[in-house]
Amino acid sequence: MNIVVLTGAGISAESGLATFRDLGGIWSQVKLEEVATPEGFAADPERVQAFYNARRAQLREVEPNAAHHALARLEREWRKGSFLLVTQNVDDLHDRAGSQALLHMHGELRRARCLACGTDHRWEDPITAESACPGCGARGRLRPHVVWFGEMPLHMERIEAALANCDLFIAIGTSAQVWPAAGFVRMLPRRARGIEVNPERSAMASSFAEGRRGLATQEVPRLVEELLA
Repeated sequence: MNIVVLTGAGISAESGLATFRDLGGIWSQVKLEEVATPEGFAADPERVQAFYNARRAQLREVEPNAAHHALARLEREWRKGSFLLVTQNVDDLHDRAGSQALLHMHGELRRARCLACGTDHRWEDPITAESACPGCGARGRLRPHVVWFGEMPLHMERIEAALANCDLFIAIGTSAQVWPAAGFVRMLPRRARGIEVNPERSAMASSFAEGRRGLATQEVPRLVEELLA
């Protein structure tokens, strides 16, 4: 049985990271077109860098939770087929929990991309106008390695191939409002089963065979135990 797991902001919210679309979330506090679009970056790069620098710094204050660790365990112990974890999150909590069969489809806060040479690199500190690319040495050409609105998500060929061969699709903590991830459940082969793990029904809940309502830190470890039994 081949498993594909999709995670969204809800799984990291339980570690203390703010979500985007919930009441009081990040998009209710800032205008997404100003900090999460190529046009916003071109208009005011300093403001955009400050926004992501603050979010990158916050990662030092949080740790992976029980749901992150349960998914890392599922990957380690799954012997009945393939396993792939796809995350919409730009944090590194899955990485720190030990997940390796992992694709960050919206990029990573702890990486910087160079607009001069196109390479991306691990990056822990604030990005400033004086920051130099570790690859080509160009200064002032780094941007956060995150996918902004209007840009193509990463790793889509690998994700679509995994979905085409999927038997069990599990979506955890997703709002089902951001495409193309919201439509993954509709890309599954007919034989595949879908499970949604969310405190409340998402916009795509009717497309799943099963819905588990509750916190990810409670429901994901329980589901992993069932799958490994």
